[in-house]
Amino acid sequence: MGLLKWCDEGPATVPLLATVEDAVHTMMDKQVGAVAVVDEKGIVAGMFTERDVLAKFALSGRDPKTTPVREMMSPIVEMATEETTPSEALAVMLERHYRHMPIVDDHGKVLGICSIRNILEARMDDLLVQLDSSTRQAGSSKRTATAFPRSSTIP
Repeated sequence: MGLLKWCDEGPATVPLLATVEDAVHTMMDKQVGAVAVVDEKGIVAGMFTERDVLAKFALSGRDPKTTPVREMMSPIVEMATEETTPSEALAVMLERHYRHMPIVDDHGKVLGICSIRNILEARMDDLLVQLDSSTRQAGSSKRTATAFPRSSTIP
């Protein structure tokens, strides 16, 4: 299965001229933890992530409405292609401590953004199917689940 199929639909991107506020709004609207920062041709120039918000911006004292995202983004070191396998992408992300990796075409144009969450969710589905199959083969059809109520005493 291609890596691009495991990504969220439609890559979250902002232009190089966007502000930090624009990037954060895009992340919130798309419910993702990173956006690709792209030039006018759609070519990836960098990534702006939740970590960038915390490590570079949060305590800088700068205004998100006027701070260019290009000044806070992480430059791209590794990008995946359509030929990159999920295991290759996951290995790079774990080794380099990335949580997101853009998938680009031969010209560097962003096609999608894959997250560790995307890969784990895709594998979780496979694992659940395998577990259900092995349970049925063992002849057990009984399923149990335990729900723990939220504590109202948490401060």
